[in-house]
Amino acid sequence: MCKPGGNQKAFRACGCNCGCCGCGCGSFFRRFISGKEEQEMLEGYRDQLKKELAGVEERIQELKVK
Repeated sequence: MCKPGGNQKAFRACGCNCGCCGCGCGSFFRRFISGKEEQEMLEGYRDQLKKELAGVEERIQELKVK
């Protein structure tokens, strides 16, 4: 069951899709992750944000042309 306000590190480690984290509803629940794992997850998140920004910029340019 979901517990709002849970630990964000736990959310990222368990792969939970509910967005609240640390609830254990993912396929595997871990309470703690290493600093290296957290860094890798943050770098992946950063890369996804960069891709999202590129898509937004592209869409803005398309709308300016219309």
